Amino acid sequence: MSLSAKEWLTQLRQLPLSDRFRIMNVCGGHERSITQAGLRGALPPQIELIPGPGCPVCVCPEEDIYQAIQLALNEEITLLAFGDMLRVPVNVSKQEPRSLDQAHGAGADIRPIASPIEALKLAKSEPNRAFVFFAAGFETTTAPVAALLVEGIPDNLSILLSGRLTWPAVSMLLESDTPGFDALVAPGHVATVMGPEEWQFVVDKHQLPAAIAGFTSDSLLAATYSVCRQALEDRRFLDNCYPELVKPEGNLSARAHLSTALEVVDANWRGIGTIPKSGFALHADYAKWDARLRYPEYDEPDRKRAGKMPAGCDCAQVVLGKKYPNECRLYGTACVPRNPIGPCMVSDEGACRIWWSGGVRPD
Repeated sequence: MSLSAKEWLTQLRQLPLSDRFRIMNVCGGHERSITQAGLRGALPPQIELIPGPGCPVCVCPEEDIYQAIQLALNEEITLLAFGDMLRVPVNVSKQEPRSLDQAHGAGADIRPIASPIEALKLAKSEPNRAFVFFAAGFETTTAPVAALLVEGIPDNLSILLSGRLTWPAVSMLLESDTPGFDALVAPGHVATVMGPEEWQFVVDKHQLPAAIAGFTSDSLLAATYSVCRQALEDRRFLDNCYPELVKPEGNLSARAHLSTALEVVDANWRGIGTIPKSGFALHADYAKWDARLRYPEYDEPDRKRAGKMPAGCDCAQVVLGKKYPNECRLYGTACVPRNPIGPCMVSDEGACRIWWSGGVRPD
């Protein structure tokens, strides 16, 4: 029988931890659960939980958002996007719309949606209207987009894809001289789609304890206990603490759709740079529905040089686990949810927004 959150806390407090032990949680959903449940304050003081690169809104390249804005402003289209993308700011002059929300205020037809199915229904309901679905996200939200393409979409719907894979960012950190963490709690929803095997490299190549967790306190604490005990016993392995949904090889149907409709490419991460083999692009067989090819005049590679975080914003360091949100120079002063400067204060998967909502204020 699995233990309750209270029982896992008891087990954790009994571990003979003497030194600081840093655990990175990759998932924004994990960070939200940790903060809302107050797990940091309940854990032994030696255990340090570090939010990592688990917010797709936060790492979405500035040039992709800018392209979506320009498409919506200059073409006779309806632009569709997940709601948390609408307020992410880009670097432009004060006279220009700096977010999709502001572009909507300037007259562009921009509509928030919650799933790719909504994009399909809207396009079918208005066959004489051109729609562009700006699809940003990690594997769990990109897989339904791939399924949409494989199963067939109408000609009046294009996809502006900004999909990313999670594991390459963790790999990049581990390959660096200062990874900044001693163990990893991997995202359960990604492992549900892609399979737990995707995270085996953390153990095999880097000799770090690793566990996959769900989103409840008991699953997160079980994973925390597992990696702590692995370190204490010098016995590293990938522990599946989310067996209800995470199965060997993941969701084979979703993975098949991803491999059929999309290809893995080098991709830019906002404020971080290009990470090899970390992004998704539409396969050549689906080029007909690729918004980048349908509207090539709005694809501006030079934006990459302008696409860093705004001046003074430490979102990139927060995403990489190098700084806590309240260590950012703008956190809680110039940058708050009602006036976000950086993308980490926009999405409910962004660490800054999560910490602010959890009551953490500037030091």
